[in-house]
Amino acid sequence: MCTSSSYPVFFSNSICSNNGEIRNKIKHNNKCIAPNFRTISLPFQAFGLCRSIPRHSSKKSRSAPAFSMAATAGEVLPPALGSASEPPPLFDGTTRLYTSYICPYAQRPWIARNYKGLQEKIKLVPIDLRDKPAWYKEKVYPSDKVPSLEHNNEVRGESLDLIKYIDSHFEGPALCPDDPAKRDFAEELLSYTDTFTQAAIKSVKGDSETEISTALDYLETTLSKFKDGHFFLGQFSLVDIAYAPFIERFQPLLLDVKKYDITKGRPLLTSWIQEMNKIEAYTQTKRDPEELVAVMKRLLSLN
Repeated sequence: MCTSSSYPVFFSNSICSNNGEIRNKIKHNNKCIAPNFRTISLPFQAFGLCRSIPRHSSKKSRSAPAFSMAATAGEVLPPALGSASEPPPLFDGTTRLYTSYICPYAQRPWIARNYKGLQEKIKLVPIDLRDKPAWYKEKVYPSDKVPSLEHNNEVRGESLDLIKYIDSHFEGPALCPDDPAKRDFAEELLSYTDTFTQAAIKSVKGDSETEISTALDYLETTLSKFKDGHFFLGQFSLVDIAYAPFIERFQPLLLDVKKYDITKGRPLLTSWIQEMNKIEAYTQTKRDPEELVAVMKRLLSLN
């Protein structure tokens, strides 16, 4: 999830309390199975807490890039709402996905929304994480993070929970298979996402690529489990949505910082990336790789 004072928070799993009529549905993710890595002691626990950056910084190297609107498959993306903005008419029956165009956690439910064809039923409400409106915390989501989903007079958070919720509560192509073996394996892979990201951060920040190599080799192995497609469960699913935003960021970052090609010697991962780039629901949410590298370098103090 991403938050304002720590823009973006990529890995926190905070639980917020109830707030009047707003009930927040959050559950802990399952623990990772294997391979596991020691939690990284970074200023943003397990990657995420980006330091605040003044909106009008006088230091060029500290200024955040402007994230412009774009048209995706006929959808014109609305501008991010800042501190001077007025809130939408909350709890009026409209389903809203509060998001950030640059946050990988927020990208997950955005992809799920697009894939299920819910552009007309789930309205995007982008939040400016550098200049977050006070009403978001006060009236929408007390944990003050994105993504969150306003639906049926409730607000829910946690990106993995949200992609499952969107899949089970809205029409459109299913993102979770009926096969019990695939469903069990999906949970195993979903629980591994934080471990994967921690390994990537440690390798980017450290002197060795051992951790990320081990994690990527594990993903390469998992991609060989089912033979009915190029995706983690054979067919496109919630698991692919969970990993795509992070691989989208770490692939160019590791190449830029470490000259480390994550696809080298990993043909199944290479095919997975190629197939992901054919999924319009995903490509509609992608950012320019150079922009992502610049953001990640700033967040990880690599400049």
